[in-house]
Amino acid sequence: MLELSFKKSKKKQNNTVEEAKIAVGLDIGTTKVVAFVGQRNKDGKIYVLGHGKHISLGVQRGQVINIDKTTEAIKQAIRQAEDKANIDIDTVMVGIAGQHISNTQILGEIKRRNPDLEITKEDIRMLIDDMFKVAVNPGTQIIDVIPQEYTVDSYTGLDDPIGVLGIQLSSVFNVITGNSQHIKNVARCVKRCKLEMDGLVVEPIASAEVVLDAKEKETGVALVDIGGGTTDIAVFINGILRHTAVIPIGGDVITDDIKAVFKGIVKEEAEALKIKHGSCIANRGNENHVISIPGIKGRPATEIPVVDLAEVIAARAKEIINRIADELKNANCFHKLGCGLVLTGGGAQLQHIKELAEYQTGLSVRIGSPEEKIAIEKESGWYHPMYATGLGLMILGIEKDEDLHAIKEEESEGKKSRVESKKQKTEKKSTTRDEYRPWGKIKEVVSSLISDDDLDDDFEDD
Repeated sequence: MLELSFKKSKKKQNNTVEEAKIAVGLDIGTTKVVAFVGQRNKDGKIYVLGHGKHISLGVQRGQVINIDKTTEAIKQAIRQAEDKANIDIDTVMVGIAGQHISNTQILGEIKRRNPDLEITKEDIRMLIDDMFKVAVNPGTQIIDVIPQEYTVDSYTGLDDPIGVLGIQLSSVFNVITGNSQHIKNVARCVKRCKLEMDGLVVEPIASAEVVLDAKEKETGVALVDIGGGTTDIAVFINGILRHTAVIPIGGDVITDDIKAVFKGIVKEEAEALKIKHGSCIANRGNENHVISIPGIKGRPATEIPVVDLAEVIAARAKEIINRIADELKNANCFHKLGCGLVLTGGGAQLQHIKELAEYQTGLSVRIGSPEEKIAIEKESGWYHPMYATGLGLMILGIEKDEDLHAIKEEESEGKKSRVESKKQKTEKKSTTRDEYRPWGKIKEVVSSLISDDDLDDDFEDD
């Protein structure tokens, strides 16, 4: 669990802290920057209070390249979200993506000082904290550490070790790392907007919060987030995140292919063709259907047969799907996916991509829209796969705040008796993984990466 204080957003009209939990998710994508403001109401449901969206011009393949352009896009999206939600935003839960993200399996273990006492939350917290101290390759930074099943002495495969007696507590951790410079670039942009990073989350993990349900995660499923610059993968088996990966191609490559094959059109027209008329399967019944694009500066119009357009799209879509399948096979996950693939992100809107993915992989496939943990109307513009990451980040921000409040309340009440702890454990089944969600120690990451005086001067100038 990330131990940070949470700065709640404040209502503009009276500038007082709102008691209900409010959080902001910030998705810095290749094609767009999106901010969502959300709150859990008394009915227990999470509602969207406002959102902002701006075109992203400073990000390539999920990585921040141009600091100034990305900063401006964040400011515009945040300003829109503030106006619609009528709040001042000072803290955001940020997503991170890019080919530099990788994960590895590492064993972590601790020796307990008093083996005559049952394992407690503090023991688990100590084990997780130790994993953030693991040595990684130069130029990389740990973003998340995610425990798999726990082991206590000779007892293996434990989902929840709290209450178990033993000397040695261990777990294999999925350690997710990223390039330090790319993390620094994200942190720099956020801080230039006078915002505080409340957490840093790998984007497919955030998307999974609103796209996947518990049964899918238990049975085995791969969430595939097809964005503009990258395709991000998160694999869940037996309810646990087992693997993450990034494929450095996404929907923008398909757009570029269309522009390259059909001469005389600009990128905006190629994107519109892909969305409005494109398909991943060529329908020979439409061989006579031709789309005419006006020529540039008096030049002749470009005639594009719909069948030819579909063939161009299908060629690249097949490549993306095949690379997804190869990644899952190399990670030894492919044959463990009882629920197959769930496609989300902007690329999931491609017509017939579900059918193509099923044909290419032999797995069951569905298109994932944001519908878990959130009250959202299907008619709203937010009920779309392209917004899954932003909404997921917003929900993670709310849940993190609630977890921190629960810990503070428990500490203020003092330590509870063992009898009460056992009773709570019996009434609440296996909560360990939720209570110790690996948010990422972003405060330590940011302070270690952007503490230089020259960076501080840049922020003051803004």
